[in-house]
Amino acid sequence: MSKPGLLIVLALVGALAACSSVPYAQRQQQREAAYAAAAGAPVRSFHFFNLWSWEPLSDSRVAIYTRPNQAWLLDLDGHCQNLEFTSAIGITSNTGEVSVRFDKVLTGRRYLPCTIMQIRPVDVKRLRIEQEAQRKINAEPRAAATSEPAG
Repeated sequence: MSKPGLLIVLALVGALAACSSVPYAQRQQQREAAYAAAAGAPVRSFHFFNLWSWEPLSDSRVAIYTRPNQAWLLDLDGHCQNLEFTSAIGITSNTGEVSVRFDKVLTGRRYLPCTIMQIRPVDVKRLRIEQEAQRKINAEPRAAATSEPAG
């Protein structure tokens, strides 16, 4: 392939990558906004016996589920390395209790633990309503095209 042809291909790949990242970033922001809207007032701690599921929302915020219908929104200190890309996390606790400013989220051996700075309970029913509202679209029929005869 010639040098100009290679440059064109690289430019197209870069443009496509930039276009595809916009919807992903927008979806991430919508998910984070839905959790924030469904989260209650901050609490100092919560009982933790099992990590049922978790969802990274940004590099400093994660939602964890301790049961299918019980979730907590955790705000972490600064930039939590690897949070958005890891396949597993850990959470420290003291005798089954996770506490603000004491316990941490772990994202892997090579990364520093992230201190939990705020805990908010998530109203899972309200979260589902928020998420469903984001999925709705405004569908409107297209206006009939007017075509004038050439001539």
